[in-house]
Amino acid sequence: MNNLDGGHFNNTYSCLPDYFYTKLDPTPLENPRLVAFSASAGQLLDLEDSWKTREELTLIGSGNRAWPGSEPLAMVYSGHQFGAYNPQLGDGRGLLLGELVNTRGEKWDLHLKGAGQTPYSRFGDGRAVLRSCIREYLASEALHHLGIPTTRALFVVTSDTPVYRETTEAGSTLLRLARSHIRFGHFEYFYYSAPSGKKRYKALKELADYTIEQHFHDLEGMAAIAGSDRGYQRFYSEVVRRTATLIAQWQAAGFAHGIMNTDNMSIIGDTFDYGPYGFMDDFNWYYICNHSDHSGRYAFSQQPDIGYWNCGRLGQALVPLFDDGELIQKALDQYPKIYTQTYTRLMLYKLGLAEEEQDDAELVRNLLQLLHDSRCDYTRFFRILSSFPSEQTSEQLAQLTSNSSLAPWLDIYQKRLKRNPLNDQTRQQQMKQVNPKYILRNYLAQQAIEKAEQDDYREIENLMNVLVSPCEEHPDFEHYAQKPPEWGKKLEVSCSS
Repeated sequence: MNNLDGGHFNNTYSCLPDYFYTKLDPTPLENPRLVAFSASAGQLLDLEDSWKTREELTLIGSGNRAWPGSEPLAMVYSGHQFGAYNPQLGDGRGLLLGELVNTRGEKWDLHLKGAGQTPYSRFGDGRAVLRSCIREYLASEALHHLGIPTTRALFVVTSDTPVYRETTEAGSTLLRLARSHIRFGHFEYFYYSAPSGKKRYKALKELADYTIEQHFHDLEGMAAIAGSDRGYQRFYSEVVRRTATLIAQWQAAGFAHGIMNTDNMSIIGDTFDYGPYGFMDDFNWYYICNHSDHSGRYAFSQQPDIGYWNCGRLGQALVPLFDDGELIQKALDQYPKIYTQTYTRLMLYKLGLAEEEQDDAELVRNLLQLLHDSRCDYTRFFRILSSFPSEQTSEQLAQLTSNSSLAPWLDIYQKRLKRNPLNDQTRQQQMKQVNPKYILRNYLAQQAIEKAEQDDYREIENLMNVLVSPCEEHPDFEHYAQKPPEWGKKLEVSCSS
């Protein structure tokens, strides 16, 4: 079966009232070429990886052919950007093509980024450039294969259509897959702005009821309480839980999102809207991956608190649905506990500790402070630690940290391992399954982009070979796991990336 025949769409969002969106078609690109295609993402749509499939997707991705059964539309939403509310947002350079249902009954949104101007483009051209599409393609697939909830990327298409940024670049598109494209900002829009008055709250309720029906109805007991105070509290509590859990996963992986505006927050807890993201090279609590973030609002250390703040903005938008507003605060109050428990558990996994002890949190804190003080490579440290203890491993770790505090910490860690129920061999194997050898470092993505801009797409494929199994050994690509060059640590990535 190949889901390019148009018989498998269930476009529920387009059945909502027209004040939720504007229907329009993509603006075609000239002379399109397929840059990359994810066969594993294609399997989610029952797509065969064939020359014919790739040819059809190139035409669809460039706006020169419609995906049969799709109903393209631009969604309207708003959001808090860098802490300030902005009412004038929406799909300014992307279109929700529709919702495709696969043979397993799973519904996937198809969203074409770079599809051209929409009523929400403001002063933008509605286009995307090749570098931003490649960065999202690689990162979303990288996080997925690390086990972190995320949107997926099906393909990247480029063209001869010029797009003007700092320089002239090639107009390109990315087809994003997600179980939902509803953002915190969707709810904020109907709380703060049109439709006005009582209709606003009617629309807010319509959106909440639709979201629960489509994405939260499987929660135990939800069917009986949907549409009530208890139902909305259950929905909001689940969003809070998923958000706290997601950000704990980012922190454990050393991943910085870079632009955690509420319009970039997924209502179902997926990593969403890749822009100036970055996996840390040298560990730095205050790492800022977004060159446009002059105040450091979205620094790595700030992400947990920003997640809490964003959940608070969502809670405010949901107030009209509650008779008892205290239910919102009770749900929000669970965020710190959920985050801390999840992060602690993930860090113990990285240390190979099967059962938590009272002093383990201090063990983790001391290690992270040591890594921060020595600016040690975060990923390489934990990968090498996965082979501890051995004389060679201790020497490698010492070289990474160049810090006299490591030896005392290793002594404490070794004593802690003696109380661990796992033997060394089992522990080391398990640690290597949660401490990746390969991550998408900024300089690796940049090298792939520069080659792609010269019509050489092989580096993208090479990177994908390791990103789909980042914890495994890849002898042919060992260089991707080496210490990054100094210039590679200094690349500047902004919101336009």
